[in-house]
Amino acid sequence: MNEEPESHLEVSISAEVEAGQYANFASVWHTRDGFVLDFAVITRPPQLADDPQSGQRILSVPTRIVSRIRLPPSQVFELMKALEQQLTAYEKETGHKV
Repeated sequence: MNEEPESHLEVSISAEVEAGQYANFASVWHTRDGFVLDFAVITRPPQLADDPQSGQRILSVPTRIVSRIRLPPSQVFELMKALEQQLTAYEKETGHKV
């Protein structure tokens, strides 16, 4: 048998990226080619405003995208599995259910 060897990623990260970006809001959407994850921060307190299209009162929440990640469809399931594993570990370690 001719089995393929197991892959091991050798990951490196620059000092500029290592600190990460704080985000308190995320939006997920897709196109035909893949999925997009937008991570954002709320920049000011929400305030009531009039929607220019409908004229209705809305709660306007000003945000700024700090990072946009594009994923091929093949990676979305792997990301979901990794998030589930990490969430389970977090809940076990802290006792906090999210």
